[in-house]
Amino acid sequence: MQSLRIICPNGHLGFAPTREESFRLGVAARPDCIAADSGSDDVGPIPLGSGTSTSPLAWQTHDLELMLLASRELRVPMIIGSAGDTGADSRVDLFVKIIRELADKHRLPRFTLGYFYSEVDREHVRRRMRAGEAVAGLEGHRALTESELGATERIVAMAGVHPFIRLLEQGADVIIGGRSSDSCVFAAPAIHHGFPEAQAYYLGKVLECASFCAEPYGGKETVLGEVTADAVEVTAMHPAQRCTVASVAGHAMYERSNPYFEHVAGGTLDMSHCRYEQVAEKTTRITGARFRHADEFRVKLEGAGKVGERYVGMVGIRDPYTIAHVDEVIGWARDKVRERFGETGYELYYTVYGRDGIMGELEPNRHRPAHELCILVQGVAPTAAMAEEVCMIGTRQMFYARLPEVKGSAGAVAFALDEVLRASPAYRWTLNHTLRCDDPLELFPTHLVTIGQ
Repeated sequence: MQSLRIICPNGHLGFAPTREESFRLGVAARPDCIAADSGSDDVGPIPLGSGTSTSPLAWQTHDLELMLLASRELRVPMIIGSAGDTGADSRVDLFVKIIRELADKHRLPRFTLGYFYSEVDREHVRRRMRAGEAVAGLEGHRALTESELGATERIVAMAGVHPFIRLLEQGADVIIGGRSSDSCVFAAPAIHHGFPEAQAYYLGKVLECASFCAEPYGGKETVLGEVTADAVEVTAMHPAQRCTVASVAGHAMYERSNPYFEHVAGGTLDMSHCRYEQVAEKTTRITGARFRHADEFRVKLEGAGKVGERYVGMVGIRDPYTIAHVDEVIGWARDKVRERFGETGYELYYTVYGRDGIMGELEPNRHRPAHELCILVQGVAPTAAMAEEVCMIGTRQMFYARLPEVKGSAGAVAFALDEVLRASPAYRWTLNHTLRCDDPLELFPTHLVTIGQ
């Protein structure tokens, strides 16, 4: 192949529905592959810890249906990474089930469905640690301890290109991947077809968030990437969007403290020598990407553990004097929770919205005080009953804060929920670490099945 063309319809499949107009235009361009990432740790630790999705099933099904029907019509591979927001085993199984149901619904001719899992058993990690192996922390995390491992509900490893390539080599027409590096979802088919790793990984980097690499800003629109032996070109499919030098370079270099380097399992994409050129109104060409292999193959591990049950309350304040003393109001409510439950055994959080005020139109560099604050109260405890009471005291006692200049009933708190509301349980990140792997596939078992009519 002289070039490989991939369309990406959605930067996080299922998180918000794919826009169909630009997707149809992308399909009409007859790409060689249709691919999308479907997960992110941006959604926080709750979905991973609880084994659920943050995206609605209807939206996930909508996006998978669009991609599946187009890929079968064009007879080109369809590739999904990080199934169901987290890539946990249950989410892979969910997406495999959806693909089966869609194949039956549309009476699709037989095709090969490949999938792989990414969950890692805690005991596997524990055995490695007890054998003397360090599980190194990322971004300031210390090396993993057994106590932190024990507090972990679920672990996923982040796959590189390797399980995708293995399934493509085995003839998979549709691939559902567990937790995966965003860029590797797109780099894998390019490397499978023999294109250089540097260009393949840059292709993945520029396509992973779909139309976030285009301007004007607009999410969930399709973009088309084309890779050759020495370049990558990216084109916006939406009629009103363009992939420009500024939009493509800006997307490629966001998210990291060093904008020129992106680490993937097995190496580092070096974008410090990239050259960007506007070759058509809607298309930018990129050359100069480099790729360096790591001395040791390490895989990122993500883990989440449950903190407790959670309730939330909400308070609105409009009185200027109370707004000016909101910290004392919160302090009063905290004291009442301490009187009931002591210092430990629960968590109580206050998030104040509007504290910084509103930017003035005539004085753009100065803030004027907000006329109203919204305060989100969260109570977390081992049981739902305790969490509810923690949150209820922490919310309602804001009505009764005793400020020195308030005389009589000042109506300082304008609004509060009459009842606090139960929320999802609270989870926290426990693992943001890397584990050495002698075999890039050892944590990612692959499977093949034939489905359809």
